[in-house]
Amino acid sequence: MADLKPMDIGEILDGALTIFRRHFILFLKIGVIALWFPVALTIYLELAGGTEQHIVLALLVNIIRYFGGLFLTASAIRVISDSYLGRRPELSDALALGGSKIMPLFLVGLGKGLLIGLIAVIVGVVAAVAIPRVAVGGGGAGIFGLLLVLAAACWFIIFLACGYAVTTPVVVLEELNSSFDAFGRSWDLTRGFKRKIFLIFLVASVVVFLPGAAVGALGAALANDLHLLGQAVEILSAALPILLTPIFSCVLTLVYYDLRVRREAFDLEVLSGQLGAAR
Repeated sequence: MADLKPMDIGEILDGALTIFRRHFILFLKIGVIALWFPVALTIYLELAGGTEQHIVLALLVNIIRYFGGLFLTASAIRVISDSYLGRRPELSDALALGGSKIMPLFLVGLGKGLLIGLIAVIVGVVAAVAIPRVAVGGGGAGIFGLLLVLAAACWFIIFLACGYAVTTPVVVLEELNSSFDAFGRSWDLTRGFKRKIFLIFLVASVVVFLPGAAVGALGAALANDLHLLGQAVEILSAALPILLTPIFSCVLTLVYYDLRVRREAFDLEVLSGQLGAAR
């Protein structure tokens, strides 16, 4: 039985990979159940000419994948928690917990996505309008000032995302008066640790998403000369999230445990009680 204790960045990443390896088959099953549909749609898009020709469907696929990822993380939290408590994780228990939390996860995920997405769109529109005008004016100071403002806006988006990083485990494991209380709860837990959270998720994103991007680029490069091989590689790229996304879920869960341990008297007994209440 592992113990809950404060962890540095390396320990969180190593712990996440250890849990992933230990329960690889179980995580793979959860990944297939949670993500098979958006992955199938992604493969269809690749074979039907790419996202450029099916923009609306591509947007829908990304939305479905996002919420599939929330369900996957909720299910993975049960596997990880059972592992810490010395229990044998079961697929049925994991899926039951994910299914029981699907509506609050949907509401909180939608709210977070809309908030951060809206701010990002506003920043993008301002940049698209302002940069050409400032460039035409030819003022070096004006361009520098605009770049500083855009950099500050991007920093704010990252800061906000890190502040709301653990809303999913909060929804899954904690008793809330309202699902949207997860925002305030996540903000309190991450206070003073947003830089650490950013660095952890930056590394985790490289591990989880870079292989798929690299394989996808390879498939696109091969498509011109070796069409069938290129398509096969692109299909592999589309399917990789099933295999790798649970790693990100493990990292997120251990980040949440770390924050709870640092701020509160969070131990295995508390985790066991909350897991029982979450059933």
